[in-house]
Amino acid sequence: MSNIVERARAMIGVPFRLHGRSGSGLDCVGLAAVALGRDGASDVPCAYGLRSGDVARAEGWLRAAGLRPVTVARPGDLALVRPGPLQLHLMIGTGTGFVHAHAGLGRVVEMPGVSPWPVLGWWRA
Repeated sequence: MSNIVERARAMIGVPFRLHGRSGSGLDCVGLAAVALGRDGASDVPCAYGLRSGDVARAEGWLRAAGLRPVTVARPGDLALVRPGPLQLHLMIGTGTGFVHAHAGLGRVVEMPGVSPWPVLGWWRA
């Protein structure tokens, strides 16, 4: 198992908080930053809301963070998904499912299986 998956799983149960970047609260970007070992990094984006459909902007942030797009996912890769028409979301692939900051449930969770939302791309550190 990758260290990224281990760090993401260590955050399961942490409350959801928009723009959260620590164990007291995380959103999907904050969870990705923690899992990638970049928590506390000043360059982690926070200029976004719960609604945004700007894929190019999100991909630009992923590239600026040093991630690269990949076509075949492996555990520890980030999935950029579209849960709704004006929503983008990041999840950490585990190989058997995903860890992600679930706004509706109000916490970081792990879910088994394939993404229930369209995967727009996979990104690797």
